Amino acid sequence: MNKRVEKQVVIIGGGLGGLAAAIRMQHAGHSAILLEKRHQLGGRASVFTEKGYTFDTGPTIITPPFLINELFEFAGKDVADYVELVKVSPKYRLYFSDGTFMDYGDYEDNIEQIEKFNPQDVEGYTKFLKAAKPIYELGFEQLGSMPFETIWSMAKLAPAGIRYRAYRSVYGMVSAYLKDPRLRIAMSFNPLFIGGNPFTATSIYTLITYIEEKHGVWWARGGTHKLVEAMERLFKELGGEYYLNSEVDLIEVADSNRVKGVTTTDGKSYAADIVISNADVANTYMKLLDRKVFRKRNADGRYKRAKYSMSLFMTYFGVEKQYPDMVHHSIVFGPRYKELLDDIFKKKIVPDDFSTYLHIPTRTDPELAPPGCETMYACTPVANLDSGTDWKSKKEEFSNHILSTLDRRVLPGLIDNLAVKRTFTPADYETELNSYKGAGFQLQPLLMQSGYFRPHNRSRDVKGLYLVGAGTHPGAGVPSVIMSADLTTQMIFDDLEKGL
Repeated sequence: MNKRVEKQVVIIGGGLGGLAAAIRMQHAGHSAILLEKRHQLGGRASVFTEKGYTFDTGPTIITPPFLINELFEFAGKDVADYVELVKVSPKYRLYFSDGTFMDYGDYEDNIEQIEKFNPQDVEGYTKFLKAAKPIYELGFEQLGSMPFETIWSMAKLAPAGIRYRAYRSVYGMVSAYLKDPRLRIAMSFNPLFIGGNPFTATSIYTLITYIEEKHGVWWARGGTHKLVEAMERLFKELGGEYYLNSEVDLIEVADSNRVKGVTTTDGKSYAADIVISNADVANTYMKLLDRKVFRKRNADGRYKRAKYSMSLFMTYFGVEKQYPDMVHHSIVFGPRYKELLDDIFKKKIVPDDFSTYLHIPTRTDPELAPPGCETMYACTPVANLDSGTDWKSKKEEFSNHILSTLDRRVLPGLIDNLAVKRTFTPADYETELNSYKGAGFQLQPLLMQSGYFRPHNRSRDVKGLYLVGAGTHPGAGVPSVIMSADLTTQMIFDDLEKGL
C-alpha cells in the first residue's frame, strides 16, 4: 500500500462494502469521506425500532466470520472489542409443504435426518459435499479475491470449469447426488441468498453450501446493525468522515477522463482523486456519469440488457407471544419450487403461493423485543419491477397473505397477537436504495455475469473510479461485498504504487 502520498477518496454509499472500503483506505493513510443517501449507514443492513421491537432490515447471516476479523485486523484492531459474533445452530430449519421439516445443521446432524428422509441419499450427501469442496477452494479461496480484468484471466479457468462442470446449474449438480425432492430443495436454495435462481445459477455457487458446512452460520450479537455500528466506530476512530442524507447525483470527470469529485443533490461538491462507488452498479453508470465519458461504448445498453436478480418483499412484524420451539433462521417452502422460481425469474409475475425466509432474532437475542414477545421478519423472493406490479395497492393484501400462511403453518396465534407490522416492497428498493429495477441483489449470478463478465472493480471508462458491493466481483452477499472491498482497495494501492 502507498502511505507516501495522501489521496482524497470519496466513497458513495455506506453499505457494508462501502464501509469496508472506507476503513481500508483511511487506515492506509488516505483521507476518506463517505457519503450516504439515507439517514443511517448500512445500506440494506439498516435498522428500525417500533414499540420496543428492533428490526434488522436486510442481511442477517454472516459466514465466514474470518472475513470480518480480517477487516478489523487490517486496521490493527480486534473485532471482539467492537462486536460479538455468535454461531447459530441449527443453521436453518427447513419447512416443506408436505408438513415435514429438517433442522439443517452440522454434518452428523444432517446425516441423521437425511437417513429419515431417504437412507439412499446419505451416501449422495457425502459425495455432494466432497464434490463441492474443490469448487469452494477454487471459487472462494482463490478466485473470490482475484480480479478478472481480461478475458484471458477467465479463459485460464476454462479447464477447471469443465472439470467441475460449471455449466450445470446448482440444482442440476445437487440432483446428480440426491434423489429425495425435499433434499434437493434443501441443498440448492442457497443461491437465492445472493439473488440467483438455483435452476440457472452456475454450479460454482454450490460453494455457498460448502462455506456454511466449513465455517458455520453466524450472527452479530444484537443484530447485523451492530456490525454496521462497529464498522462505523472503527472508521471514525481512524479519522474518517461520513455524511448522512447526502445523495450523490454526479461523479465529476475531467477532460482527461479522470475523476475529480462528486456533487450531491443538495448542491454540495467534494473533490476527489479516487471515487469508490458502493451504489447500485447500473445506476452508477447510467445515472451518475455523463454520457461523454463512455466515448464509443454504450453503457446504457449493457446494463439494460443485463439479467437482474429477483426482488424481495419484506414483512417486519412483532408478536406479543413467544415461540420457544422455533429457531433463529427458518425457510418456509411453498407447494411449488421450480415453477415458483420460473414465475419469479422468467415470467416476472407475483403468484399467490410463495416461499419465505423467516427470521426470529429473539430466539438468540430476547432483548430485541419487549418481555414475552418476539421480533420477526419474513423475506419473500418476488419478481423485480419488470413484473409491473402496483405494490402500493398490493402490499397490504400480500403481507396479510404471508402472515396468515405463517400463522397456519408454523406460528399459531400470530395474527391474534400481532403488535407491529411494516412492509418494504420492490418499489421501495428502487426509491429508498436506488436499486435498478428494484432488484434485491443487482445482477444475477449467472456464468456470463460472473468473473470477467461482471462489472469490473476498476472502471474501464473513468480513471480513478472503482466499484465495491453486490454488483461487482465477486458478487452479492455479506462475504462477497466484504471481499470486494478488500480486492478493490488492493487494486487501488497497486495502482498508486505504479503511479496510475
